[in-house]
This record gives sequence, structure tokens and C-alpha cells, in this order.
Amino acid sequence: MIYYLGGLLKNYFGPARLLQSYAILIVFALYIAFVLTEGLLPAFYSRLPHDRGREFTLSKEASKGKPTGAGAVFITLFVLLCIAFTPLDMLQSGALLLTWLMMLTGYLDDRSLNGWGEYRKAVLDLILCLSASLLLSHFMKGDDGRLSFWLPFVSGSVAVPAWLYVAISTVMLWTSVNTTNCTDGVDGLSSSLVILALFTLALIFYIVLGHVNSSAYLLVPHLDSGASWGLMTFCLIGVLMGYLWHNAFPSSVLMGDAGSRALGFYIGFCVMVSGNPFMFLVTSTIIFVNGGMGLLKVALKRFFHISVFSNIRFPLHDHYRKNHGWSPTQVLIKFIIIQLLITMGLLGVFFKIR
Repeated sequence: MIYYLGGLLKNYFGPARLLQSYAILIVFALYIAFVLTEGLLPAFYSRLPHDRGREFTLSKEASKGKPTGAGAVFITLFVLLCIAFTPLDMLQSGALLLTWLMMLTGYLDDRSLNGWGEYRKAVLDLILCLSASLLLSHFMKGDDGRLSFWLPFVSGSVAVPAWLYVAISTVMLWTSVNTTNCTDGVDGLSSSLVILALFTLALIFYIVLGHVNSSAYLLVPHLDSGASWGLMTFCLIGVLMGYLWHNAFPSSVLMGDAGSRALGFYIGFCVMVSGNPFMFLVTSTIIFVNGGMGLLKVALKRFFHISVFSNIRFPLHDHYRKNHGWSPTQVLIKFIIIQLLITMGLLGVFFKIR
């Protein structure tokens, strides 16, 4: 909306052309998103459901009774701000709609007195992730009409059959949703790691994939909409920083499933838009290990009666707090440091060793 407004006004007021500069829009969107979320979120505390305490979670008593489901507020603000600032195409519009719907499923679970069952959430996850995969498979085709990935250690793109692309995308999205959800257990941890992941993706979209010369130099496919994906992602960073302002230890509000599930979904969607599914490791290795290994442990035990990681408590942040005596602040800082080291190392491998 603002982008198109700049196009209309620039003939009458020269400086209005700045409203069509993605760099300017990114700055405006980031700051406005932060200010609105930081200022408005406390007004919703009385209207949000209250945390019941998660079973098997080390800090469930500390969280019990706090307003939760704040994701319903900041994800809705994110969608509205994207509509205001970004010249959206059909794929981006679909991504926003599905992200909001994923938030809605989480919020309804947050406010449910008994919580939704695992199988109900699994079915909803499958519907939304499969819908997103079909959407991606339709709009991410190259000029030759084929779907492809660019991968580390390979200089060209690798063609992928549509059925395989949809399968990989669905698994990627489901993994991102559920591992991000499992990481939400220490004040500020999930949101900080997600901000780091989003910041990495935003820079890749804006500086590398969205720039003709940069993408050509690094031998990766150019993404025409890269700048607008970067703008959307910076907008989400802004609202998430506004939430983190109130969620930093000791927190006064929690994002709930409404926030963590939507954030995981958006990260997974952006990873697929980047054209490299392994980019999830660049952005979210700690999220994957922290939450994903616990999911694997439970699945193997429940469906195959195989016990693994018997001496490790999951999510991993609970293991380090219970078994190693780390404080919430130590968990937060050390996990961020490890993710930064992983991100920097894998970025060099993914973009230069090809």
C-alpha cells in the first residue's frame, strides 16, 4: 500500500519516491513494528488466556498464570504491516494467510481449557503444511517450468520432481513448526533464536538472492521478489523484538503456541523460498537440535519401542538447566553464541564451496 502510494505521489512530491526504496521501507517497517508491538501488547494481557503450565517442562510453575497466546497479537500486527508496506504477490499473500491460520490453530489451543490433543494438531499441521507446499510448488517454478534446488558443493541447480518437492517441503514445514514450538520454554530463548534466524534469512533475501550481481557471483538463482521477502521478514523481526521487550527474563507475557507455531511455519516457508532446504540448518540448527531430538526420542519410543538419549532430558534447554545447573540467562546466551558460530560457518560453506 505504502509502496504504491509512493509511486502515485512522486510526480507531485519528489521525496515521495523514497517510499519505493526497499531500504527505506525496511527501516520504517522495522521501527514501526517494534514500537506498535511494544506499546500495544500490554493492553491485551487481560484479554489473553493464562498459561496452565506445560507438563514435563522444568519451568512450568514459573510460567503458570502468566498471560499467553501473545502470538495472536504480534502475528496479526505482522500481517497487517506487511499488507501496508510490501507490494505483495500471490505467493507472499498465501504465505501470510497460512502463517496467520497456523497462529490461529495455536491460539485456539492456548485458550482451550484442556488443550488440544496431539492428533488433532497433527492433522491441522498436515493440512496447512501440505497447502503451503502445493502453493510453493506452483509459484516456485523456474523459467523452464521446473522445480529445482541449489545445494552446497554443487555449482548448478538440481531439478526436483513435483511430488518430491511437495514431500520435502511438507516435512520441512512440519519440522520447523514443531521444533520451534518445543524450543519455547525459557524466557526469551525461542524469540531470540528466531530473530537470529529471521535476520539471516532477511539478509540473504535482500543482499544475495534479490540482487542480480550478488546472486550471479555466488552462482545461486536470482529471486525477483527477494527484496520484498526481505522487507516482510524484517517486519516480523520488528514485531518479535517488541514482544521480546516484555518476554525477556523474567517475562511478563508468553507467546504461546500461537506465536511459536506461526514463527516456525514462516521460517520453514522462507527456507523453501530461498531454494535450498538445507538453509534450515544455517538459520535454525539449535532450534532443530533443541526441539527435534526430543520429538525423535518420543516417536521412536512410542511407535517402535526404541529408547535413545535415555540420559538426556528434552527439550535440551531443560537438560542443561537441570543437569548442568545453567541459569535461564546462561542457556539463552550460550545457545545464541553456538547458533551464531554455526550460522557463520555454514554460510561460508553453502555460498562459497560450490
